[in-house]
Amino acid sequence: MSLILCIETSTTNCSISIGKEGQLLALKEINSKNFSHSEQLHTFIKELLNSEDISIKELSAVSISKGPGSYTGLRIGVSAAKGLAYALDIPLISASTLLCLAKQIDVDKAVIIPMIDARRMEVYSEIFNASFESKRGIKAEILEETSFHDELETRKVHFIGNGVEKFKAICHHPNAVFHKKKLPSAKEQYLIAKRKFDNGDFEDVAYFEPYYLKDFVSNN
Repeated sequence: MSLILCIETSTTNCSISIGKEGQLLALKEINSKNFSHSEQLHTFIKELLNSEDISIKELSAVSISKGPGSYTGLRIGVSAAKGLAYALDIPLISASTLLCLAKQIDVDKAVIIPMIDARRMEVYSEIFNASFESKRGIKAEILEETSFHDELETRKVHFIGNGVEKFKAICHHPNAVFHKKKLPSAKEQYLIAKRKFDNGDFEDVAYFEPYYLKDFVSNN
């Protein structure tokens, strides 16, 4: 039996989920624009476990969204996940933030481009096909009118994440589909974590670091 706690703190969304044997049991999250993860995260974990009548000692693994995203948010989430994994002597699993975001889109034939706000006109993005296979790796890039031109010329492209509004303002291509106000969530993270758990794909608790992609920039 696998019981996995998932933590997502890479953006303003503080999100916690727990799943068992391929089924999501519970989800608790709040989008707090002042990045209050440090105050909310451990309370959320306790409340979620209590709501399902689960002891923290029953956990089989803990999963964390590894980025890219907010330096502060990632640091808080990873510190909590590593602390739990070490104290409980259970595996630590990491999940790509952009893959979790992309999995909120369900299409048969299209390109999916999750993008996370990286301030000004810059975003963190990755390009996936409809089967969630990465077709271009993660980049920090400055958006322009011609961004993603090759993808837009050939098929529908679904853009999702808190960087979408920036691109929507300058992109008017008919193949562009914009999904508003979507943030990474521990909901989609669970099945990614479950697959990694089954495959024994774990992180080294002592040495794991989130994927910051860029140097520290204050959230203030």
